[in-house]
Amino acid sequence: MSSKPICVHCCHCSECQKQTGSAFVLNAIIEADRVEFDGPIVENTLPTPSGKGQVITRCATCGVAVFSSYMARLGKLRYIRVGTLDNPSDCPPDVQIFTSSKQDWVQLNTEIPVFEDFYDFAEVWPEDALARWNTLFGENA
Repeated sequence: MSSKPICVHCCHCSECQKQTGSAFVLNAIIEADRVEFDGPIVENTLPTPSGKGQVITRCATCGVAVFSSYMARLGKLRYIRVGTLDNPSDCPPDVQIFTSSKQDWVQLNTEIPVFEDFYDFAEVWPEDALARWNTLFGENA
């Protein structure tokens, strides 16, 4: 990533659990033009609970998911899998979402905002993140 992300989600939804084989996923949301990667990729389109779908971009060599793009924002945003970064500790979560479906044994960090489902960006994101979103989409978050 050529800059810090707009926001980092820790998503506990059941679909992320299935897709990652883990209890949650950490996604760093960033503008597509701020993402650089090397090597061959493959893309798979998967369903989402919203019905809109997402494209998962994987390393063609090892198959690991590197980032995803939701169909509604395709080409503008990337949801980078934080664990694939050279320094994943640089991207701690800003918000915990869909905690209504989290695994019972997962302990939530009370210092990070928690939402049972999704949330209003304006409740969590700082002004600079909202401005970046508005630049991309010409709308309020």
